[in-house]
Amino acid sequence: MSWWQDTVCYELYPRAFADSDGDGTGDLAGATARLGHIAELGADAVWITPFYPSPLADGGYDIADHTGVAPDLGTPEDFDRLTSRAHELGLKLIVDLVPNHTSDRHPWFREALAAGPGSAERARYLFRAGRGPSGQLPPNDWQSAFGGPAWTRVADGEWYCHLHAPEQPDLNWRSPDVRSGFADVLRYWLDRGVDGFRVDVAHALFKAEGLPDAGPGQHRDPLRNHLMPYYDQEELHPLYREWRTLLDTHPAPPGAVPPRDRVMVAEAAVFDPARLARYIRPDEMHQAFNFAFLEARWDAKELRDVIDASLPSPGGGAVTWLLSSHDAVRPVTRLGSAARARAAALLMLALPGAAYLYQGEELGLPQAAVPDDRLRDPLWERSGHTERGRDGSRVPLPWSGDSAPYGFTTGAPDSTWLPQPDGWARYTVAAQEHDPASTLNLYRAALRLRREHPAPDPTAAPHWYSAPGDPYLAFRRAGLTCVVNLGPAPLAWAELGVTGRPVLASGALEGEAVPGDTAVWVV
Repeated sequence: MSWWQDTVCYELYPRAFADSDGDGTGDLAGATARLGHIAELGADAVWITPFYPSPLADGGYDIADHTGVAPDLGTPEDFDRLTSRAHELGLKLIVDLVPNHTSDRHPWFREALAAGPGSAERARYLFRAGRGPSGQLPPNDWQSAFGGPAWTRVADGEWYCHLHAPEQPDLNWRSPDVRSGFADVLRYWLDRGVDGFRVDVAHALFKAEGLPDAGPGQHRDPLRNHLMPYYDQEELHPLYREWRTLLDTHPAPPGAVPPRDRVMVAEAAVFDPARLARYIRPDEMHQAFNFAFLEARWDAKELRDVIDASLPSPGGGAVTWLLSSHDAVRPVTRLGSAARARAAALLMLALPGAAYLYQGEELGLPQAAVPDDRLRDPLWERSGHTERGRDGSRVPLPWSGDSAPYGFTTGAPDSTWLPQPDGWARYTVAAQEHDPASTLNLYRAALRLRREHPAPDPTAAPHWYSAPGDPYLAFRRAGLTCVVNLGPAPLAWAELGVTGRPVLASGALEGEAVPGDTAVWVV
């Protein structure tokens, strides 16, 4: 079994993880100093979101240099120290690759604006003439994920495509320059010792020839994603086969994992399991994020349907499970309670396959309320102040202390990248460290037991004890059985047909019954 098939990977958002220099922004040196927290938690790998130079129009995903380090986060040497420390602790390191778009400050885009229509420089992006008598209308009806048209007009009259913010022009993946340039980016980070890549917006790099209108209903039904002319095009897959070959063959620097142990993870917003499986064929990606699990409601039937559709893995690759990310509302808030979030964590960690944790999930953090004047997410402005965006899940972590900045920085409380709420003292690592009932210690215990009971086949379906119509889930993972009561009424052990002794529970048990919104692991 390869390490990534059953891995637990911790997502680290560097500006909100730990600050080393007191300026209120998390940085690479701060992350390096706090990597021990991730190792003690029991994770196997770290995925670090973009640390590249960026004007921060979209939280760092608008990249001006794909092989640089943002000056406010550190230096290339700081990145090397982070990589070295991760490997010393036995952690693999995965970095973000963002190939769909660049920043509008990227040298390529500046060259495209200067060179003008019809130039080779413009061919690296999706520039088109507008519609209407004077080209005053966008080239098609595509809408940005952040609201408004997916097109912006430049001074000479042409329009460029951006599926996200206007500061994030989309690349043209039929350009040889783009293809070769990103192969060089992959080689650069492999030479610096990374163990893999998470590929951002992996479903959207190629747009349909001719850029046809999407028509009514775009963005409304995620199951129609593959029908959109800017999603899930067949040309993606030869590209990912090229990248897989590069990962499998590019020489490893001293001390790094062998080439065939590297991993590539797709962030593909494709909800049809059969189509998503195409991304994780044996010669393409190793994994693809399972967004259907993240977005499932707290409902036994809905969760079981997602699990059954995911296992056994249709594409033969490793199945992934995640409850949160830097783009999602934190599970405590999304699911409606801390009890449900804790139970969901035990459900996720018992399933065969890989699990992805987002920083702060192990502390039971709720979604933070960020004041209007401190919001950074482009969704806020682009939606006309109707969508608050994702900043509530990107607030700096609380490490210690009774008030902000909770040990995140030595700077002033109001200096942090995003403001921390009052009342977070109970969520700090220091406050939870020695509390056996804390969420932090629940995660630590679960990851320890998970490691002691590895799934023999991380791509196989679990053995179910519960029936499809039951208001609870019960299944076996190796020597562990997981029982999750999703209903309000207590569930008597006698009804379950499960033998063994409880070794871990997300909440207090009630005699011979499992309370509502509670999960139990049984040996």
